[in-house]
Amino acid sequence: MDDETGQGAQDWLEAELADTLDEDYEIELEDAVLSMKIREIYRKAHGPSIPRPDYFRALLHLQAELIKLQDWVTHTGQKVVIIFEGRDSAGKGGVIKRIAQRLNPRVVRTVALPAPSDREKTQWYFQRYVPHLPAGGEIVLFDRSWYNRSGVERVMGFATEDQVEQFFQDVPEFERMLVRSGIRLVKYWFSITDEEQQMRFLMRIHDPLKQWKLSPMDLQSRVRWEDYTKAKEETFARTNIPEAPWYVVPGNDKKRARLNCMDHLLSLFPYEEVPHEEIVLPERVYNPDYERSALPAELYVPSKY
Repeated sequence: MDDETGQGAQDWLEAELADTLDEDYEIELEDAVLSMKIREIYRKAHGPSIPRPDYFRALLHLQAELIKLQDWVTHTGQKVVIIFEGRDSAGKGGVIKRIAQRLNPRVVRTVALPAPSDREKTQWYFQRYVPHLPAGGEIVLFDRSWYNRSGVERVMGFATEDQVEQFFQDVPEFERMLVRSGIRLVKYWFSITDEEQQMRFLMRIHDPLKQWKLSPMDLQSRVRWEDYTKAKEETFARTNIPEAPWYVVPGNDKKRARLNCMDHLLSLFPYEEVPHEEIVLPERVYNPDYERSALPAELYVPSKY
């Protein structure tokens, strides 16, 4: 490779890294598009977070390790389920987004099921979750899970006490069955304080880009804070089994919560770098008789930017 070509490749890689950082900044903007008044109140109540350069440096390092984990899972045929639970606005979606951001969606997929249909309500409770479990070489991230039964369904009255009790009796054995089948099951609970949730809800109310995140159910969760606390405590007491323990992630500081969760997740697996065959870019085949036809102008997206 001559000097000019080498310099061109270096410039291109630097531009790609800049684009990568731009993508991260775009995601971070969702936390910054707030009214100035709410932002000021939030900063006073919350205090300083990890400096942005330090955060991005750690985030990119952890995401690089997650790629190694993904390759190891694929190479060894592991089956991984990661459950993310917690109160509304606790940061589950944010950490899921950062975990999956640079991974192969054919290997790592997110499951966020809607409310059960009338038909699903007549099925075995766990039935609608089973089709989403991983095959060998796959990782599934559950953005809420079967623990809806002991959480929102119980608190909001969508499940009877008998149904909740049956759930508590069934779920330990259900999870043991998953583990016995070869699934690695990890359960995270994102924990925030009453005051932090109130601030995040206010941010959503005053930010037009986040109002879609608020539902009537979310607003009810503020009213029933103590009921959710009691439900969480009983869930931990009755479902924290050795085969699938709970891990609590303090979530008041979003950036630290994401980094800590990702770092902890990596620590749970004996993954190692998988050997790859060297990739060589083949030469392009040129056909001297081929002439590229011009496409009609109306097929192109207008260049407004």
